[in-house]
Amino acid sequence: ALAGPPSAAGSKWDIREKVWEHLEASGLAEFPRPVHGRIPNFKGSLQACCSLRELDAFSRAREVKVDPDKPLEGARLAALQARKTLLVPTPRLRTGLFNRIVPPPGATKEVLRKCATSQGVKDYSVPLGLDGKAKVDLVVVGSVAVSEKGWRIGKGEGYADMEYAMMVSMGAVQEDTPVVTIVHDCQVLDIAEELLDDHDLTVDYILTPTRTIQTNCKRPKPQGIMWHKVSSEMLGKIPILKTLRSREKQAGKDVTLQDEHPALANTNRAALSNKKVMAANTQPRATPGSAPMGQPHMENDPVNPRLEGSDTTTAVFVGNLPASLRVSELKSALRELQVVPVRLSWQGAQHRAFLEFRDKGTADRAVSSLQGLSLGGNSLRAELAKTHRSKG
Repeated sequence: ALAGPPSAAGSKWDIREKVWEHLEASGLAEFPRPVHGRIPNFKGSLQACCSLRELDAFSRAREVKVDPDKPLEGARLAALQARKTLLVPTPRLRTGLFNRIVPPPGATKEVLRKCATSQGVKDYSVPLGLDGKAKVDLVVVGSVAVSEKGWRIGKGEGYADMEYAMMVSMGAVQEDTPVVTIVHDCQVLDIAEELLDDHDLTVDYILTPTRTIQTNCKRPKPQGIMWHKVSSEMLGKIPILKTLRSREKQAGKDVTLQDEHPALANTNRAALSNKKVMAANTQPRATPGSAPMGQPHMENDPVNPRLEGSDTTTAVFVGNLPASLRVSELKSALRELQVVPVRLSWQGAQHRAFLEFRDKGTADRAVSSLQGLSLGGNSLRAELAKTHRSKG
């Protein structure tokens, strides 16, 4: 028998894994698959997107921003069919912030349908600069999970939160600009409020294939970019952030980055983003390179040979590792933070690693040290692993 819908106990990563697993196992997942690591596409997404037309907020809106994810294709189509100005964020914000989707004059239904696809977003888009004076009346985002109270969990890369913060920063959205998410019914879960960070975006409406939920969420949305949570690596990856930062600096705002904060640096929580520094710190005993794709890279620390094969260790899960990260870079970062596991199990293809420690106290300290660590532009997730036994 199939498991029932996911329950929302545990961390954000537990919830993501449960939702992805459930969508795949219950046959609800749609192309592109597997849905793991993505804003998942699901059966009935088009139906859920159609409900957008029923919302007053949509009828009133002139400019609608919709994320580029596959399950939101129907929302992009609805905006184009209703002759709204459609803005789509550029993937990973590599260039600018938005593209305006401009269908050719006299576009047929078929052409509009094409404009709403990811290929169409590339072919029919006009980049909109910071001075494009966008005034977004409605924001549509994808989610991995969402609660009826409006708490949202994305895929863990923080782009939706960052896009929203940037829109606030450039004056494109106001505090009362409605935010809509479109998900399958099984993605609507109870989410503990303590899992939310102050930079997390909340939603006002949830559309599923069977219902429309108004969350009446009172939690304030992010008030702009929280520079102390941005790493220099992320700044390097998102050119438009640099522009916004220099503007805000000129306006007299504190734009100190995560890895420039003396308080953070002193407690060894700085984001270690400079790969040259990492390379210089790599001691000869670090294994260069990384494990073959998908294969866990197991390693015992030679400093603790007597612990080899011991199964009384406590494991720490480290998730959201960037795809480009090598095991040697992770180890170098760990050494900088004086986090010394007795064993490291590297699962780069799954963007995660497990660190094993002698006892729970050491593991807890490691989790604290890893809070706020950012590598390759990704904020890593660190928490005690549920049941990880790495024998082999």
